[in-house]
Amino acid sequence: MNPYVLSTLLFGLGLGTTITFASSHWLLAWMGLEMNTLAIIPIMAQHHHPRAVEATTKYFLTQATAAAMLLFASTTNAWLTGQWEIQQMTHPFPTTIITLALALKIGLAPVHSWLPEVLQGFDLTTGLILSTWQKLAPFALLLQMQPTEPTLLIILGLSSTLIGGWGGLNQTQLRKVLAYSSIAHLGWMILILQFSPTLTLLALLTYLIMTSSMFLTFKLNKCTNINSLSISWTKAPALTCLTPLILLSLGGLPPLTGFMPKWLILQELTKQELPGTATLAALTALLSLYFYLRLSYAMTLTMAPNNLTGTTPWRLYHTQLTLPLATFAMLTLLLLPLTPLMLALLNS
Repeated sequence: MNPYVLSTLLFGLGLGTTITFASSHWLLAWMGLEMNTLAIIPIMAQHHHPRAVEATTKYFLTQATAAAMLLFASTTNAWLTGQWEIQQMTHPFPTTIITLALALKIGLAPVHSWLPEVLQGFDLTTGLILSTWQKLAPFALLLQMQPTEPTLLIILGLSSTLIGGWGGLNQTQLRKVLAYSSIAHLGWMILILQFSPTLTLLALLTYLIMTSSMFLTFKLNKCTNINSLSISWTKAPALTCLTPLILLSLGGLPPLTGFMPKWLILQELTKQELPGTATLAALTALLSLYFYLRLSYAMTLTMAPNNLTGTTPWRLYHTQLTLPLATFAMLTLLLLPLTPLMLALLNS
């Protein structure tokens, strides 16, 4: 793609998200989301592969449906209450529809089925944008709205953690595994949204860091399935040692960064006298942990160093910038001791 065109599209992508961040009026927020969607469509379809075009079409249709639902619900809210303000959502009907529209936009279960298929059709760079940057604008709206339907949010959260864990169990394609991982993490964020928006923000921040480091690792190794993962140690042996730790951080094991949001969310759910919800969420985290362990096993324990097949991919010099990967990997592994500082910053 022409660098001028690409920079214009990336500028549009950033501008759309920024408009949604800055808006307090539903029409302006909707306009930001539409700019965001229209800017990423050419980036998604740039490779002209049938699978990429199909995934782009699916993405466009789901995002257009969600945007139409959002516009309908905000207009209904203005009709019923006379308010266009995002913070003034008092009527339960438009609030429920907008919550479901934003759930469709980010890929929460049970409206998640587009996300694994769409992510599988893109390259790892576009997949990284879709899994991280594209979640920011809808979450900004959810945090501003503060939906007050406890049952709906708990159903969305628990079904996402369950389906995100269950769906990833039999996958061999890494992008689909990361899509189900994304669904599970988003479920944790939605679960705690009504009780502690600060924890939702913290969980989103740690999710962005961990997912970015995982995508950049796969991009450096040029891995798209489990088989190619098992011979990646010849390309970057040091990174192969770190990757299982990044995966375990995604799974939420102490003393890694991923443990922090899960620990604080379970603590908050228990304080809110929801021990059943907390137990179910903790058990569904075990499902996700299984497929992270499966990837770790495939990467570090399945291919002997003296095997002829393992030595085939030569260790050529790569042109990828490694500073972002090094930064995100370090943050993925070492942020747990800074939990009090992060909470203090987010609460201030």
